[in-house]
Amino acid sequence: MSKLTNKVALVTGGSRGIGAAIAKRLAADGASVAITYTKGVDAAASVVKEIESAGGKAIAIQSDVVDVDAVKAAVEKTVETFGQLDVLVNNAGIAIVKRFEETTLEEIDRVIDINIRGTFIMTQAALKYMKDGGRIIMIGSCVGERMMTPKLVSYSATKGAIKMFTQGLSREVASRSITVNNVQPGPIETDLNPATGDWAVSQKNNTALNRYGSVDDVAALVAFVAGPEASYITGANLTVDGGTNA
Repeated sequence: MSKLTNKVALVTGGSRGIGAAIAKRLAADGASVAITYTKGVDAAASVVKEIESAGGKAIAIQSDVVDVDAVKAAVEKTVETFGQLDVLVNNAGIAIVKRFEETTLEEIDRVIDINIRGTFIMTQAALKYMKDGGRIIMIGSCVGERMMTPKLVSYSATKGAIKMFTQGLSREVASRSITVNNVQPGPIETDLNPATGDWAVSQKNNTALNRYGSVDDVAALVAFVAGPEASYITGANLTVDGGTNA
């Protein structure tokens, strides 16, 4: 049996990038997977098709994490389809790459709404259905712990909040044997953060390995934390950053 056989996972922002890689890896490890997406129905359908082609089970649900009713509906749809909820991965997030003094209030509000409020809303909704022994996994950032990257002030502040949310929540749900952990990626190559160009140079220079990581590097750590071997890990902030925070 695979490590996540008979488990059900919900991954927010699972239609592309890190979220898509996480969904595919959890499915490969045996979980039935629901992904949420805001835009890009074709991309979401492609993730589902790839999982199903490999023999897994998956659904895609259009749901904006800042919409309370849509979030509740997404959780309910997951449970209705697969019968339970064991793993929540709060992956949906946004970054505004801009000097703080030039960032508009609307942009700041958007970052806070998605990265913090959206995570709070989804976690609250999921906890109503999550089975004892479940897993809640945040996708934070290495800059939420140590900040060396310019033009990410608002983003890093929200990821610092997620770090403390993880630690606090882990104590509240421990009586149900639910673990809460924060996976903190460093420079990871995605469509939105390619490992080329001027922006990539400074990020690579901040790492010990002098290179970007892949989405599969993050997915592997998430899969481990979601599995049975990580039952004694909770309230932890786990970096996968090529030594950026070393």
